[in-house]
Amino acid sequence: MCFTCRVTEDALTKTQDRRRDAGSVAPAPPVPPGAGTLLRLLRDGRPRTRAELASVTGLARSTVTQRVDALLAGGLIGPAGEAASTGGRPPTTFVFDPGARVVLAADLGATYARLALTDLSGQVLADTAADIEIDRGPTEVLGWVAEHGRALLAEAGRAPEELMGTGIGLPGPVEHDTGRAVNPPIMPGWDGFDVPGFIGGLLPGSVLVDNDVNIMAVGEHFARWSDARHLLFVKVATGIGCGIIADGAVYRGAKGAAGDMGHIQVPHGADVPCRCGNSGCLEAVASGSAIAAALTAQGIEAHGALDVVELARAGGLPVLRALRQAGRDIGEVLAASVNMLNPSIIVIGGSLSQAGDHLLAGVREVIYQRSLPLATEGLSIVSSQVGERAGVIGAAVMVIEHGLAPQRVDALLAG
Repeated sequence: MCFTCRVTEDALTKTQDRRRDAGSVAPAPPVPPGAGTLLRLLRDGRPRTRAELASVTGLARSTVTQRVDALLAGGLIGPAGEAASTGGRPPTTFVFDPGARVVLAADLGATYARLALTDLSGQVLADTAADIEIDRGPTEVLGWVAEHGRALLAEAGRAPEELMGTGIGLPGPVEHDTGRAVNPPIMPGWDGFDVPGFIGGLLPGSVLVDNDVNIMAVGEHFARWSDARHLLFVKVATGIGCGIIADGAVYRGAKGAAGDMGHIQVPHGADVPCRCGNSGCLEAVASGSAIAAALTAQGIEAHGALDVVELARAGGLPVLRALRQAGRDIGEVLAASVNMLNPSIIVIGGSLSQAGDHLLAGVREVIYQRSLPLATEGLSIVSSQVGERAGVIGAAVMVIEHGLAPQRVDALLAG
C-alpha cells in the first residue's frame, strides 16, 4: 500500500473509531468466508457434508449450499458418497478433486532441466529431463520448457486450458515478485529477463518463478517434513545454496536473496577465487565443481559434481577425504545459521549428496561441535528424502498454493 493510501486509511479508521465510540456507527460485520475458504477446508482430503461445513464456518446452510454448488460447477470438488444417516435421507459428502486442474513445474539447474506435470495435490502425472546448460540463454531454455510442457500435457491426456499455471526454479538470485533473475553469476543473458512474460506468451495460466533451492526446500518440506515448522535445505552441486522454511513457509528476505550461503567466506579459502568476483567463498572450496578441480590438480580426472559422485562410489580415498572436508566447510557456515535460525531439520540435497555419507558426516561433525547445545537439541541433519524430484514438486506446490488461495478461487468461480 502506498504511503498516501495508508495515511488516508489510518485517518478513516480513526474517524470511524470516534463515531463508534459516540454510538453513531455500528462495527462493520465480518466478511463471511467464500467458496475459496470452503475449498481450503476440503483440501485436507476429508469428505464433509453441507451441515459439517456450515458448522465449521458458521454460515447458513443456504449459503453453504450455494458455494458448494459453485465449487461443483467449477469442478474443484466432487461428491464422495453418503454419510451415515441420523434419520431420513443420508447426506452427501463432498471432497476436493485434485484432478480438476494440472500444473507444469520446471527445475532448471546449471547443466540440466527437469519438467513435470502434476495434479493439484502435487502428484506427478508425467515428467521428463534433459541435459541443457542454463548459459544457452533464456529463449532457448524456456522454449524447451514450453515445448516439452505441451508434450507432457498431451502425454497425460490433458487440454491446455486445464493448466492452472507454470512454476519455474532458476539457479540464481530471483526477485520473486517479478520473476526476474537478478545478476545471476552463471546465467548470461538472464539478468532482468521477463520469464513470466515469455512463458505466459506460450502457455496458459499464471507463471511463478523462484530460486531453485527455494523450490527444493518447499518440495522437500511438502513431501517429507510437513510437520516441521523450521527447516533448512542445502543444495550441494555445481554451486551451493540454501532454502529456508521459517514458520512453515519459505523465507526469501527483502529481495529474494536469503539463503545464498555459497558466497559466505570460509576462513581457509581466502586465496581461492570465486565466480562471483570475490575470493574464499564456500562455493569456491566445497561445491562439486570445486572438488572436481582440486582432484584434477592431484591427477585424478574429474569434470564436475557427477564425476565426484562416481569416484566416491568407487571408494577412492582422496575423494572421500575431499568430501569429508567439504562437509566440514559447509558445517562451518551452517553452524552460524543453526544458532541464528534454530531449525529442527537440515536437509542436504543436490547431486553431491548422492556420494555417500562422507559429506553429511563432515556437516554433522562441525555443527554439533560449534552450535549452541539448545539449538542442536532435537536437530536432525539428514540427506534428501525426495531426491531429484524435490525441485519440480516444490515448483508445483508454489503454483498450487497461489492458484488455490481463497480470493483467487472466488475470482475463478466468478468467471
